[in-house]
Amino acid sequence: MSAPLPYVLVLYYSRHGATRAMAEQLAAGVESCRGIEARLRTVPPVSPTCEAVDPEIPDEGAVYASLDDLRHCAGLAIGSPTRFGNMAAPLKHFLDTTSELWLGGALIDKPATAFTSTSSLHGGQESTLLTMLVPLLHHGMVYAGLPYSETELMETTTGGTPYGASHLAGKRSDRTLDDHERQLARAQGRRLSRLALALATLQEPHS
Repeated sequence: MSAPLPYVLVLYYSRHGATRAMAEQLAAGVESCRGIEARLRTVPPVSPTCEAVDPEIPDEGAVYASLDDLRHCAGLAIGSPTRFGNMAAPLKHFLDTTSELWLGGALIDKPATAFTSTSSLHGGQESTLLTMLVPLLHHGMVYAGLPYSETELMETTTGGTPYGASHLAGKRSDRTLDDHERQLARAQGRRLSRLALALATLQEPHS
């Protein structure tokens, strides 16, 4: 029986579907590389209600992430719409539960990246990506953005930053990804998968 392929965890929160569409493109980029696969996971919404009201499995889309999904990944991509220039609370809440992985050094030296979607062009794309990398650095991960060898960065008039892929969803959050945004998300997935395969041989064992 052959060993399972290493995987990149593509972990996202999406309210209206734009960030989910980005996650799917990034996952396609991951799986365009041989020897690695993508694992799509989401997180449940955060409710002000004290009692749990959401089912354990979402009605549609990716299933909810577990700590083991994160623990055993070869690389990580996190995605969120922007909330006042920062990641949305559901993704932040999930990351706040990862202390045991931090204590054991489970994510040290693994590559990571981030992606986001905003309703307006200057609605916090870059600040959201920059704040999303902070917990990844605390985990000892190796952050990978998008290099300018991806020429779409110089051509896009909507989404796309050197800090990570981004998308302009429009004020009604109904604008689909354009060609530049799609290509940059896929390029980010390809780069992350290549780094995951390369860095796996250099990682020291952790819990």
